[in-house]
Order: sequence, then structure tokens, then C-alpha cells
Amino acid sequence: METFKLMRAADVDDAIRSASDVNSVSTARPGAPIRFLAGGTTLLDLMKLDVEQPSQVIDINRIGLDRIETTAQGGVRLGALVRNSDLARDRYIEEHYAMLSQALLSGASAQLRNMATTGGNLLQRTRCVYFRDVASACNKRQPGSGCSAMEGMNRNLAILGTSEHCIATNPSDMNVALTALEATIHIQGVSGERAVAIDDFFLLPGTTPQHETSLQPGDLITYVSLPPPTRGRRSVYLKLRDRASYEFALASAAVSVSVVAGQIDFARIAMGGIGTRPWRMREAEAALLGRSADRGTFRAAAEVALAGARPQSENGFKIELAKRCLTHALSLATQSA
Repeated sequence: METFKLMRAADVDDAIRSASDVNSVSTARPGAPIRFLAGGTTLLDLMKLDVEQPSQVIDINRIGLDRIETTAQGGVRLGALVRNSDLARDRYIEEHYAMLSQALLSGASAQLRNMATTGGNLLQRTRCVYFRDVASACNKRQPGSGCSAMEGMNRNLAILGTSEHCIATNPSDMNVALTALEATIHIQGVSGERAVAIDDFFLLPGTTPQHETSLQPGDLITYVSLPPPTRGRRSVYLKLRDRASYEFALASAAVSVSVVAGQIDFARIAMGGIGTRPWRMREAEAALLGRSADRGTFRAAAEVALAGARPQSENGFKIELAKRCLTHALSLATQSA
């Protein structure tokens, strides 16, 4: 681990000011990034591996942003520093945003959920073994160095949204649920405040896999907002993995549907474990509308959802696995409709 400067921010403005004050940063490693520290469940691991080498770390645990608040319209605001365990067990979330609670409880261990935060989860880095091994070529970690995963161990990697430069998956469960819930990410930085739809927050790798989100240097996620729940919609998060405890998804599905007179009149679908970003399945949603809520309809939608998959040498099985995952998730969400 490289040496770094640690400071504690008193409030949001202090954190942003510190992140943008180049004079406060040691000149020993010019160009080294500045990182915010919340739970540290990803950042500290990567610093120990020398994947992350920040020149300054800004502890933001004392700046607030740790509340779950309902809005006047019935939606919610999730502070960036709300711990995953608190969010998963919040009664309003469990009742009205069930897929989000289920997604959080399916991820990591109880100890990690007690530390991990909403903002940190949004910024969780890939678990690709080559990204985490500084001796391997990785365009995400070192642009232009190549991608060892292309010809290497790629069983757990993406089949959607890949490019010739990167096939790494987004590992988060929470991000998949937030995508299906059409969350909005609220950001504050040196240029002021802005709100970004989650579909615009995560970037495809393309030729620049080192850029994973729309955040700019010094930007701080302050909270996440969710639209009000609608009566009659049921949501489910289903995760398929190699083992039941503390394992990342091979394929997962977050679905929200409503059924009227036996036909689907609303559908939102996102999938994880198969994409370079949380993957919204708009074509599959459209294929469900006005159709009978039965397994044949669900399987047809799953075929549409995976039509653009591009498997690698070891992960072709994910295509069928993802289809079955989505079909079953839709069945669970509509079984009592």
C-alpha cells in the first residue's frame, strides 16, 4: 500500500472543498487520485492490493447523509451513507421496495452490510481477477495495457455490454434493484448539484473502460431518490450463484410487475451478473405488456432479453442461466396476482 494523506471532512462542503484543493495534496505522487472513504469495504481492499493508490483519502463518515426519508409524494430519499443493513431492514423499504431489500440481503456478509453504504455500493468495483491483480493486463486499471480476461478466466464475466477492451461485470446486487426501480442519483461537486438518472450514471466500457460512472473528479454522491411505489405492483430480486452465502451473482433479476385481469400491464426488469453495468431489459419489458402472465410469456421475454448476448470462452452457460433466472423471477412476482 502506498502512503497517503488522511483527513476527516466536517460536512459535505468541506469534503468537496478538500477533494478539489490541489494544494492540500502531497506532491510526492502527482496525478494520484483523491478518494472519499465511507465503509471502506471496497476501497481499502483495493488499496492493499495496490489497485487503488490515492494520494489523499477523505473520511466522510461524519458529514450526515445517513437517513432514510420518505417524501411528500411517498417516494424515498436514501442518504449516501445509509448502511446496507439499515436499508435492507427498513420497514418502508421492505414493504414498498421489496426487491431492494432482497437484493441487499443477498449480497455480501452481515458484517460487510453493517459497514457498506448506499453511495459506496453504487461505486463498487468489478471482481474480475485481472483487475485485482496488478501483474496482469487490465484496461480498466491501466488503460492501453490489454485485457487478460479475453483469453483467460472469464467464467464470471459479462455477456452484455462488452467491448474488445473490457468484459468485466458490475458486481453489485443493490445497483440492479435500483436500476429496475428507476432511481435517481444526486451528486454535489465543485460545479454545484445535479441529479442523474441511474441509466445515465453507469457507463459502458467501450474504448474507455477506466470510466465507469458519470462522476467527475471531486464529485460526491449525496443521496439516491426512488419514485413513489404504485399499488398493485409486486417486485422480486432473484440471485443465482455458485453457493448460497457471500457469493457474487452468475445471473440475477430484479423485476417489478403488475397484472390486471390476467394480463401484464406494467413491467420493469434489470439483470445483474451478466452485464458490464446493471442491465435494464427494455425490450423484454415491452414484450411482456398486454400478454398473459404465464410461463410461456415469461420465457419469450427472456429470449428477447438475451438476444444480444456475446459470451466468451468460459461463460456461454450464462445465456441459458439468465433466461431461466428471469423466467423464474417473473413467475415469483406474479404467482399471487
